[in-house]
Amino acid sequence: MVNGVHNAVTDLHGRPLKSLRLSVTDRCNLRCRYCMPEADYVWLPREDILSFEEMATLAGYFADLGVNKIRLTGGEPLLRRDVSRLVRLLLHDKRISEIALTTNGVLLADQARELYDAGLHRVTVSLDTLRPERFRRLTARDEFSRVIEGIESVGKAGFAELKLDTVAIRGFNDDELVALIEFARHYQAEVRFIEYMDVGGANEWAMDKVLSRETILEALSRQYGAITPMPERGSAPAQRFLLPDGTSFGIIPSTTTPFCAQCDRSRVTADGLWYLCLYAASGTDLRKPLRMGASPEYMREMIRSGWTARRDRGAEERKALEKTGLRAGGLIDIERLREDPHLEMHARGG
Repeated sequence: MVNGVHNAVTDLHGRPLKSLRLSVTDRCNLRCRYCMPEADYVWLPREDILSFEEMATLAGYFADLGVNKIRLTGGEPLLRRDVSRLVRLLLHDKRISEIALTTNGVLLADQARELYDAGLHRVTVSLDTLRPERFRRLTARDEFSRVIEGIESVGKAGFAELKLDTVAIRGFNDDELVALIEFARHYQAEVRFIEYMDVGGANEWAMDKVLSRETILEALSRQYGAITPMPERGSAPAQRFLLPDGTSFGIIPSTTTPFCAQCDRSRVTADGLWYLCLYAASGTDLRKPLRMGASPEYMREMIRSGWTARRDRGAEERKALEKTGLRAGGLIDIERLREDPHLEMHARGG
């Protein structure tokens, strides 16, 4: 052990355990068509939801094994009261070098300053369109102006870095790529275009709706000229590029060009299930032993043994289905999703 961290833990493909996505709630105040389009969902039982202290304890066990980056997700994480307190709890562990938050932005303006004061390092806001009427159609909510206020609040609060995540969907927002680049530039932000992913089953995914990395680059090249790839991203999901004037943007090509070989992240749901892959059908229950008083050694060994046995390459496996024509719809049948809410992306941190 060095500086409180055990020897590096790697999986069967040699990938280290470095990044943890921690979902603080499965609830959301939007109903985006690509994520959770149904009017009603089966929510996780409230008594099963981990307290912030329990989340911080689990994060400590992950840090013991090499995790140094945590991203807070949901559902919509800012629906959970006093998320800034969780940030403070996590930062008590000096081995955690970065805490980021992904939010839809609706509640961000009211909380950005307290999150900054708590020590949150980075904010990512989901923004899929700049047209209010499209936003309303996509999310089934009239909250576009509040999202823009949230984006504006990030810089005002003191954050030096802002990312905007855009799910690129053919036939929906493929005519807004340039506008989103320019919008991000105005706020000194970096937009990341995300290929539409077939996680879960209620999200109406179809291959012909995927706007590929190549298509995005071609469209932006027609507007801006030659685009230059930036150096390799390591384990980060986004491939980054530079426009001729130095403006940067990213593309996360999970659907057409999976990056499983470099993936060092896993995710813990709000009720303590640990998933080794976004596409995984099942997870490991960390809540039960934690609440039963299992020793730190026992908890660390659960995590260590789970990671060292990890062979998941879910995005590559989904990609391989294209050869047989079986990648035709959502990953999981809708009835099964209703039986187990963990199987949808909103419950496992996207």
